[in-house]
Amino acid sequence: MWRVLLVEDQAIVRQGLKVILEQDENINVVQEAENGEEAIAILEKHLIDFIMMDVRMPVMNGIEATRQIKQRWPDIKILILTTFNDDEYALEGLKEGANGFLLKTSESDKLIEAVYSCMSGGMTIHEEVAAKVMPRLLKRSKSEQTADVPLTERELVITKLIGEGWTNKEIAEELYLSIGTVKNYLTQILQKTGLRDRTQLAIYAVKHHITDD
Repeated sequence: MWRVLLVEDQAIVRQGLKVILEQDENINVVQEAENGEEAIAILEKHLIDFIMMDVRMPVMNGIEATRQIKQRWPDIKILILTTFNDDEYALEGLKEGANGFLLKTSESDKLIEAVYSCMSGGMTIHEEVAAKVMPRLLKRSKSEQTADVPLTERELVITKLIGEGWTNKEIAEELYLSIGTVKNYLTQILQKTGLRDRTQLAIYAVKHHITDD
């Protein structure tokens, strides 16, 4: 069962999210926080697998909290949730290592699907946000377009699939590899590209046109 932390300054919203998420037997909301600073204090004392993070909060907002949490606990999955259809929030959140970005207008089943996607290594971006974010990610300078990608053919294939949202399990089945081998490739790719995690790698894949346009 996944241990979930809800970070949201409005108590009634937290209660609603908890009810929705705990409809799934694999999700257990074990902690709640009203801002990013409280969330970090909780993480220092409790084991958490997944965080559902609001953006606009007092004391410390969700983007800054995501940055600090990913630096200290990189394995924790973070889904940013907001009422604001703002591509700047999405870009900043993804830049800081968030594993997904959804609007609070999303249907209940979408929230649960997003948890599963993030926990399996995928990246969830709300359709309305993706429509604005992806074109901006694709904009790059001429030097970026011609930059050499220092990856082998197999590493490029894996990077392409990660950029398209495939999980390690799906990649392993597609390429007839073990999940452990895929993880080893991912580690090598991150080292070569100097990236922190698979979310940054997915963005890298889009920017360098490694994924299908």
